[in-house]
Amino acid sequence: MNANSPEASPRPEQAAPGTAGTAVPGRIVLLTTSHRVAPGLLSWPAWQALHAADQVLCADGAHPQLPYLREAGTAVDEASPTAQELVDACAGGRTVVVVATGEGEPALTDGLARLAGTGRVAMPELELLPASYDLPGARLLDLVQVMDRIRAECPWSSQQTHKGLAKYGIEEAYELVEAIEEGDRDELREELGDVLLQVVFHARIAEDDLESPFSVDDVAAGIVDKLIHRHPHVFGDETATTPEEVKEHWLRTKAVEKQRTSITEGIPLGQPGLALAAKLASRARTAHLDIPLPPVEGIGYELLALAVRAESEGVDPEAALRAAARAYRDAIREAEGRERRP
Repeated sequence: MNANSPEASPRPEQAAPGTAGTAVPGRIVLLTTSHRVAPGLLSWPAWQALHAADQVLCADGAHPQLPYLREAGTAVDEASPTAQELVDACAGGRTVVVVATGEGEPALTDGLARLAGTGRVAMPELELLPASYDLPGARLLDLVQVMDRIRAECPWSSQQTHKGLAKYGIEEAYELVEAIEEGDRDELREELGDVLLQVVFHARIAEDDLESPFSVDDVAAGIVDKLIHRHPHVFGDETATTPEEVKEHWLRTKAVEKQRTSITEGIPLGQPGLALAAKLASRARTAHLDIPLPPVEGIGYELLALAVRAESEGVDPEAALRAAARAYRDAIREAEGRERRP
């Protein structure tokens, strides 16, 4: 019987237990669900299979799906049959649905495989039917749960504060930049995870604040609202066909949001000097302000002039200096190697 077709042909008379080898073998449906999807939200083929089944079994009486299945009129027997018992239960063309536990019933499936391997048992049709699927980003829920437990049970993590973690955020950001510049895909994936951890860790710490708590959901909601508002050409009636027009939309909506009196507001002064100089130059250029450089001599002002020049030419001065520094590092290592040679 097809789980997607409730109109099944009449079943033959059921055979007695233990005679599965000579009876119509029937069908076993192993129904799997994702713990990352709210209980009760099952696919239509899953509901069809449940309603058409002769029997529904589940080994876990506390399975989160059971209250919703019973509320929908599906009788579920709490049972953990052996492979042979399950085959016998399908005799006579019966369909048995097994609601799998979180482990996926490996003992049962291994037992069925052994029975099939003997060649002496008429095996029922076996179908693995995913009843709910993980959506993109579902593993983020796992990260939130893991972080919640670590915060509660780890002696080190439970004592951390935003200020105490600040240095790690900077380190992880630099390591991410390095992975990008090196072009190492495995490192990139790992460093993105480390940066994501910082976000989730800080959000979990924020939940414990007595005066102004917030959660990772609040963080996500804030950035979602910001992205939608600053992309009216995607989510609204505005039009943008070039990156420059997109940037204009972004800056215009940002200015309205922040109500700033200076284009320099919001620029973090703690960032590296070359990046800071380039950011100031970018803000001035975008605002169409022709600001002459301070007429002061000194290495700092020479570096400032170089950073402004790089920004005007579309070059990231920090990235350019890091690339030059890596080349210098390689030259040092090469010289060291020559000195070690006999």
